[in-house]
Amino acid sequence: MQRILLIKTSSLGDVVHNLPVVSDLAAAFPGAVIDWVVEEVFKAIPQLHPRAGRVWPVAVRRWRRSWWDPKVWHEVREFRNELQAQTYDAVIDTQGLMKSAWIAAIANGVSHGLDWQSSREPLAWFYDRTYRVPWAGHAVERNRSLAAQALGYKPASDPQYGISASPQAFNCLPSSAYAVLLHATSAERKLWSEENWCELGRVLAGSSITSVLPWGNEAERERSRRLAARIPRAVVPDRFELHAVAALLAGARVVVGTDTGLTHLAGALGVPTVGIYCATDPAATGLYACAQAANLGGIGKPPSPMTVINAVRDFME
Repeated sequence: MQRILLIKTSSLGDVVHNLPVVSDLAAAFPGAVIDWVVEEVFKAIPQLHPRAGRVWPVAVRRWRRSWWDPKVWHEVREFRNELQAQTYDAVIDTQGLMKSAWIAAIANGVSHGLDWQSSREPLAWFYDRTYRVPWAGHAVERNRSLAAQALGYKPASDPQYGISASPQAFNCLPSSAYAVLLHATSAERKLWSEENWCELGRVLAGSSITSVLPWGNEAERERSRRLAARIPRAVVPDRFELHAVAALLAGARVVVGTDTGLTHLAGALGVPTVGIYCATDPAATGLYACAQAANLGGIGKPPSPMTVINAVRDFME
C-alpha cells in the first residue's frame, strides 16, 4: 500500500475524530503516503499530524452558496482535474455524505465506504467496496473500523491523535496562566448559560487565572464581550485563524468547552479539557481517548457550575 487518500471534509469535530485513522494507517503501512481531502477552513487540522501527506482543500460549503457562478465551476473542475491526476491504491471515505461520496467517486483509486445500513445517506453505489460499521460506539471508533476493514489490518488498541502544537506568546494575553472558555457552539441547544460561565470565570479569577474567550462570528464576539464584562481578568482576543487557535489551546492551563470542534481539538492536543454537554450524548461524540479529559452532562442534563468547577480544580491540582 503506497498511497492512501482519506476523505473527511467537515465539520471541525469530525475532522479531529478522523486523526487516529492517520496514526493507524501509519502504523500498519509505515512507508505509505497518506493524503486527506478536507474543507479549506479546516485544513490546518490534518496539517498538524506529522504523517499526513498532501492536504487537498475543497470548498463544498462555499461552492453550494454560489453554485451557478462560473468561478465556482472553474474551481470545481480544477480540483477534479488535479485530484484525478493522482493515483491512489485506496480511497477511504469516512464521512459518509453525498459531498464526500462524490469526491470518492471522482478520485483515481479503489474507493471504500460505508454500506447501506451504516451511513446516513444511501451512498453505497458510489463506492467500489463497502463495509458495515455499527452505529453504536464513538465516532472515532467508527472511522477506525471502516479504514481497518477496507485495508485489512487490525488497529492498535488505543486511538492516537498524533498531533501537537507549540504554545505562543499572544500580545492580547498576560504572561500569567490562562484558561480558554469555549462558550460558543453551532446549535443554541448546546449552549451552557452565561450565568454558569460567569460563575466559573469568577472562580478562575480567584485563582489568578485569566479567562480567554475566543469567538468565530459577530454573535459569538458579543457573547464573549458580555461574559468578559462580568468575569474579572477576562480577555476577548481578536479573531484567530485555526492554526493560531491550536497554539492558544496548547498553552492553556485548562480548556472548558461546549460540544464544539475546538473542545475536541484541545482534548486531542493533550490539554486538560472539560467538555460540557447539554443536548448531545458524550458517549457518541464526546471527548474520547484524550490524555486529560472529562465529559460532563448529557442530553437535557447540563452540568451544574460546581460540577464543572470541581472538574477544573482536579486538573489544576
